[in-house]
Amino acid sequence: MIDRPATEPTVNEQLSAARAREAAREVPREGRFVGPLRITPAVILVALGFIGSVAFLGYVVLAIDEEQIPLLAAGFVVLGACFAATAVGAVLGMWRAASRAEGGRALALAIVGGIAGMAAIGCFTVTALSAMVWNT
Repeated sequence: MIDRPATEPTVNEQLSAARAREAAREVPREGRFVGPLRITPAVILVALGFIGSVAFLGYVVLAIDEEQIPLLAAGFVVLGACFAATAVGAVLGMWRAASRAEGGRALALAIVGGIAGMAAIGCFTVTALSAMVWNT
């Protein structure tokens, strides 16, 4: 028998790991997916909120002169809620990825969730400041 270092996997261990990876790939996924993202009603609602609030904010900025500040506040409330929902979804995805030992995915979700959380705070801050300016 040839002496091997304890850290080097044997041929049988390599084959069993390869078979386990192939079996994991062959499991069919249920539902509809766009890449790794599963399409759920919550994802559709958040996406519509993002698109709608950005379009509404653009319309308010470009076309409306009167009553612009409260309309901007309303648009930023919806945008902030969408960013907050994205941050919560990223936390849940990060938890799942970390429990499955997918460190790279967990790190990427942590960064995305942090940026989404900061954007939500910014949107809610703009809403609060707009309300204060409108009431003075």
